[in-house]
Amino acid sequence: MASSSSSVISLSFLLVVVVLLRLPISASSDPDRSLVYHGGPLLTGNISLSIVWYGSFGRSHKRVMRNFIKSLNIHSNPNLEPPVSWWWEMVESYQEAAAATDEAEKVPKIVVRVGREVNDKTYSIGKVVTKDFLPGFVKEATMGDKGTVVVIFTARDVTVQGLCMGKCADHGVIGESNQVYIIVGNLETECPGACAWPFHKADYGPQGVTLQPPSGWVGADSMLISFAQALAATVTNPYNSGFYDGPETERVEASTACPGIFASGAFPGYTGRVRVDPNNGGAFNAHGAKGSKFLVPALWNPKTSSCWTTM
Repeated sequence: MASSSSSVISLSFLLVVVVLLRLPISASSDPDRSLVYHGGPLLTGNISLSIVWYGSFGRSHKRVMRNFIKSLNIHSNPNLEPPVSWWWEMVESYQEAAAATDEAEKVPKIVVRVGREVNDKTYSIGKVVTKDFLPGFVKEATMGDKGTVVVIFTARDVTVQGLCMGKCADHGVIGESNQVYIIVGNLETECPGACAWPFHKADYGPQGVTLQPPSGWVGADSMLISFAQALAATVTNPYNSGFYDGPETERVEASTACPGIFASGAFPGYTGRVRVDPNNGGAFNAHGAKGSKFLVPALWNPKTSSCWTTM
């Protein structure tokens, strides 16, 4: 009888654990999470990107990034939902949260376009990129246009200082002119377990099922997630005086407040209920330009103080 009772108790405990693991993850369950607006300017209006392809890149990587940028401001096919533009509208909503617009008014659009592209196949500053090299490199990339946002994509054989150590992309400002920049590493080789999940087995935490990338390329789609996170963070906190939480060394921003969440029902090791492309098995949660599909990260919803996904 004692053995039977113990078995029942053990089974009940396991059922409770399973149920808890199945509960959707939401940052709103963390009473300490709150992205605070620190009073500084956000990026608004028209945003021009100066893209630098640092190292050797194939067409697939460039196509994924270009299609994503084009998809931010279009919703051409109502039969294909959710669109990437819904994700971007959540980023745009931070203008209202910052009291940049009255709640009764329509939130202004933030239009993103590529103004310039540079191919640096010769690794002009070497294959180890440190922040010491960035000022001169960024200045050359902008051609003197201080109003542009520099986006540096680095090839898989390039090591970037500070990446692979808790973050897969970075953003900030350089010099007295406060030149805004983003740098995104292709960490498919150096630390895929940290920066290529859910398309690669994670280095730590629950080991869930890995997914197929929507474009068919692990490096391109994992870079896309990192770029999307960095772009959203740059718009909502360009000068480290916008929306964020925590100290500078452990800053949590709009796109990093909900790690590992891509759809409703997510829990550690599980992305949530994303869709699967029947043509190639790729996992996605947003439709884009030219029939493209993307897996975009969850964002912090400033209105509800909780994580938000496209589906």
